[in-house]
Amino acid sequence: MGKIEDYESKMTQYAEKIIELTREIEILEQNLVANSEATLENMEVKIKQVEALIEELQLSFKSSTTVFQSLHQEITVMVKSLDKVEKTHDKNLVLKTRREYIKIQIELEECERRYQEIFNPNIGSCDHTGITKLSKPIVSHLNAHLGTSHIYGGWGKDSKPIRDRESMYWYSGATSMNLYDIRFYTDYKNLLLRNPFHHHTLSSEWRGLGSNYIVRGNTLYYQNYNPFGLAKYNYTSMRYESRVIPGTSSSFSYANYPHQIFDFASDENGLWVTYATDQSNGKMVLAKINENSFGIEEIWQTSVYKPGINNIFMVCGVLYAVRTVDIKNEEIFYMFDTKTKEEKYVSIIFERFQDKYSNLDYNPTDQKLYMYNGGYYVTYHLWFNHTVKATEEPSFRQTSSEITPI
Repeated sequence: MGKIEDYESKMTQYAEKIIELTREIEILEQNLVANSEATLENMEVKIKQVEALIEELQLSFKSSTTVFQSLHQEITVMVKSLDKVEKTHDKNLVLKTRREYIKIQIELEECERRYQEIFNPNIGSCDHTGITKLSKPIVSHLNAHLGTSHIYGGWGKDSKPIRDRESMYWYSGATSMNLYDIRFYTDYKNLLLRNPFHHHTLSSEWRGLGSNYIVRGNTLYYQNYNPFGLAKYNYTSMRYESRVIPGTSSSFSYANYPHQIFDFASDENGLWVTYATDQSNGKMVLAKINENSFGIEEIWQTSVYKPGINNIFMVCGVLYAVRTVDIKNEEIFYMFDTKTKEEKYVSIIFERFQDKYSNLDYNPTDQKLYMYNGGYYVTYHLWFNHTVKATEEPSFRQTSSEITPI
């Protein structure tokens, strides 16, 4: 297990180095003439550092020799390309280097996939008693708009993919809290290349508000603008539906951004939504959604105050609430178990990439957290407590009684 964690740490370091490189390349693309030789030399040093890391990974993890050899070859090509850039400042070579960088990121995704297959074969199982820790933020790319002003939105994978869409990614981002459109990509490679196979713009009367939307079963679930409530758009049937939850208050949003009233979440147990009501005085309410009827199956009242939270996500029927600790870190501080109707306070610290994030969701197909953070695609690996049998009930504190279902 120590070797596994060491491998994961090194993979995270590799991802961080790649992000540094892409920033340098983006700056170079914007103004080739103004870049000094020192800047180019610095880029070459960073690439060589990544090259050294790949060599280290080859030695420490021999079972992935083929993949890492491929990565090593791609890094070598990048070094040669940058050598030419130093001499010519040729924009075409810079673009070629960018394409090679994208190839390396795709190889990284393949490494992560193989890592999951080898070390986490129980994806989809809830045979654990909760999260124990998170990896460092793994930053994939700047959003499809290539704009850091597009801070509102979300990205990820379908949490219950339909046939032949298992590798599909989605993204939606904007400079405001309004949800206008969404892009779908066949796989990770096309996400990085900003090459969607479908780009759908919502009709004006169906547009949403807020950033806490998800895609499940080829369906977009989001907060409706008018009437204020829940909405869904199925991309298989191209059908729109909405519903209003009586008593829901628009006065209680998350701490990070306004208009985050409804927050959709998905896990191994299904589809969920959280909100607050005037009756609950701002304390979070959790509801289970029937995906076929789009009705509410069951509702639970929690004791956590929604405006003190940055975001929530669900794992195996347990709600996890997140808040800010300091300028760099977040904390999972609260858990609510829908099976036992009990809650407890915990402290699981994890690092942010940028100051604020507008979307945080768990995906049960790969057991990762997907964060939209300052316009960047960010993921986290999760570790679970498998040392205690999941059949043993955790010693949570009992909360108030359930609300009558709608």
